[in-house]
Amino acid sequence: MKVELKNRKPRAGLLLVASPRFKNLYGPKRGTYGERKEKAVKEIKATMEFLDLVDPGIVYDREDARRAMDLFYNEKVDFIYAEFLSWSEDFAWIRFLRDCPEIPILFCNVAKPKMTFETTLDEDDFVDYLCAGTLVGSLEGSGSVVRTGRANVKTVLGTREEITEQVRVYAAAARARAILRNSNVGLMANMNEAMWSTYIDNYDLFTKIGPEIHYLPYSDYGTEIENLTDEEVKAYADELTSKYKMMEDVEYDKFIGCVKATLAIKKMAEKNDIDCYVYNDIDQATFRTAGCRAGFYPQWFNENVSVLVPEADIGAGLITYMLKLISGKNVNFIEPFHIENDFGTFAGGHAGPNDHNDPDWQDNVVISRDVRFAKTSWKYAGAPFAWYRFSPGRKTVAGLYEEDGVYKMITFMADSLSEKETPQSDKKHLLATYSHTIFRPETPVKVLFEEILNIGATQHYAIADGDWRPQLEALAEIMGFEYYAL
Repeated sequence: MKVELKNRKPRAGLLLVASPRFKNLYGPKRGTYGERKEKAVKEIKATMEFLDLVDPGIVYDREDARRAMDLFYNEKVDFIYAEFLSWSEDFAWIRFLRDCPEIPILFCNVAKPKMTFETTLDEDDFVDYLCAGTLVGSLEGSGSVVRTGRANVKTVLGTREEITEQVRVYAAAARARAILRNSNVGLMANMNEAMWSTYIDNYDLFTKIGPEIHYLPYSDYGTEIENLTDEEVKAYADELTSKYKMMEDVEYDKFIGCVKATLAIKKMAEKNDIDCYVYNDIDQATFRTAGCRAGFYPQWFNENVSVLVPEADIGAGLITYMLKLISGKNVNFIEPFHIENDFGTFAGGHAGPNDHNDPDWQDNVVISRDVRFAKTSWKYAGAPFAWYRFSPGRKTVAGLYEEDGVYKMITFMADSLSEKETPQSDKKHLLATYSHTIFRPETPVKVLFEEILNIGATQHYAIADGDWRPQLEALAEIMGFEYYAL
């Protein structure tokens, strides 16, 4: 998928409903109802500069509703922002709910801080009174949402400032949903036979989440490795060694083998238009083809708002990609290793390629021998990888799993501890072979994992700086996922 389509603003259709009966009512000081509503529309739009707005104009009648729904569909909006500007006849609204193609709707009612009139004794005040009747309009419209059976309508009420923040969250989720429906997952090249619990239904993947899945052959992978030029291999090798210290026990020819294995993945992603690359790095065909598993993470994936994950876990790849789309941050891939009860912490991380490109934490990366793989007999046994101590700070941790056709999203917050904050040890790199950190979760660690065990999940999670739970919850609601905030 083209990167500009993933970097775009959320696109929203503006559905603002008003009354044709009131349109020409006039007050000599403040103009007609229609003129006052046009002013209100400008004020609403001024709070939405973070959106790409598709505005059909105020909806007064059935024809306006038809024009709006056609425009929204043709412009491929991510969601519809709906608001009653006062009480209104509901024939246009009901027609819209019945006939508009399936697009998420955020149905908003704005509580004004105070009224602009004291009494309704003169015409100006009476027209303002009519203009202020947004609650009665929303109440009338709410029943039709249920009676028409319209799905994917979220209703919110608040001040204009509160509504704007709700719109930001919902827009990010709706944008991610739209991008997912045009994305490609690449699996190389078969499911993970060691971890059946990570399997998901590929038909559900397409129909319920959106991406197409493409199986990437090992024969193509081998061809890409063979076709790499000495110049491009040297360029990437020099880039890595200029950024990161290489440990003394790393053999340079094995480093080059790993560079080639990594670059070939990037080539495969580019040529197959892959947004979420799911790499089966424990399959023996990987080792026969490349002689090792890829251990680096080309910046190309970040430049293209794409992700690379190991162990052929499509669900984990999807949550990593979702978190990337929503946050725009560097996203890492982990499994929780063990709890240390005395400290209220757990260790987490993962072998294989992990995004080590966060520009603020390049000193956390060492090119290190893969000591576990070194005990094998493959061509590049002991090939190195980017050994990354994940950046410290507050992280969103999120996982996605399928159970009987239903997707479950689990989220929680945890602090990634720096070596200075870690009670177990003050060494920066603790777990050989794994990019890793020590986490202190917001929820007591034993309570947290007992809850996860009772929900039923697998071991893989994505992490990113900041709190992205509101956006993930909104995405889960739009997508029909079960959502758990722990």
